[in-house]
Formats: sequence, structure tokens, C-alpha cells
Amino acid sequence: MNDARKQLIDFIAADAVFHGDFTLTSGKKATYYIDLRKVSLDHRVAPLIGQVMVDLISSVKDVFAVGGLTMGADPIAAAVLHQGVALGKSYDAFVVRREPKDHGRGKQVEGPDLEGKRVIVLEDTSTTGGSPLAAIAALEKIGAIVVGVAVVVDRSTGAREVIEAAGYPYFAAISLSDLGLPE
Repeated sequence: MNDARKQLIDFIAADAVFHGDFTLTSGKKATYYIDLRKVSLDHRVAPLIGQVMVDLISSVKDVFAVGGLTMGADPIAAAVLHQGVALGKSYDAFVVRREPKDHGRGKQVEGPDLEGKRVIVLEDTSTTGGSPLAAIAALEKIGAIVVGVAVVVDRSTGAREVIEAAGYPYFAAISLSDLGLPE
């Protein structure tokens, strides 16, 4: 395990895992909740997320941009954009809204022109796969070529299977067992 990944796991386990009774996006109950915004917006942790995610997606060729459904994917995309530059990569970033804006240019996807470009959809934590699939639908509507979905923490609740069944490669940086949580 590389040092950045180990440090990231330590930060997530210490600062982003909450124990109690929670309801997940899927409606299922859980005894813990992983709130990655507690660390993805932290100046110490964001660079680690960027390093780990750049490493995770580095085998995918010719990726032009990364991003996903706002809000969970936004700090992850920014971290990948910045650390990508530091590591000699040139990933741009994009943001996908749940619905197109009802004013201005009425865009649902913000950022560079993605038509005909290879992109990876990012997510902080995956539960059902619904958020990445919503982002994929918006991206494909504007002609982007989605070449994978990459998540920081996979909750092992079926998102991988849903994403792969839809025909997209799925990459996860950290598992529940990495965090000492039951799968």
C-alpha cells in the first residue's frame, strides 16, 4: 500500500466514519455513515485523495476530464485536477447538476466542452450507483464518452454491480475492510 493511500485511509477512519443509526440513500439502515466531505474539503486530505484517485485511474488511456454529480463528486474532481497537474497529468474537471439550470445557458454539465471526449465519473462514496448513473446519462446526452466510474470508498452495497451491469468499468480506491468496517 502506498503512503498516500495509507494516510488517506487513516484520515477517513478517524474523521469521516460516524457510528450510530443512519438511513442511506437506498433507504436501507446502517450502523455507520461515511461522510467524505469531512475530509475531502480538508487541506491535509484533499491532496491525498487526488494522489490516490489519479493513481487509481492512471491505467485508463486518454482521459480528458473527471467529475460527477454535484456535490459529492465536486471536491474529488478538484483534487484529481490539482494533483493530476502535480503528477504530470492533464485532467480537466466538470460538474453535473441533477437538473439543467432554468436560467442562463440552461446547462446541466458545467466545465470544458466534453463532446467526443473520454471522461471518468467520480463519486465520494458509492451506495446504489444511482448518482454515477445520473451523471452518465447527462454526460452521454452531450456526447461525452464515459470510460469508467471511480469512487473513493466503496460501501459494498451493490453499486459496483449496478455500474458494471450498465456496461461501465468500476474502480474503487478504498473498501470497507480497509477502514475496519464490516462488509
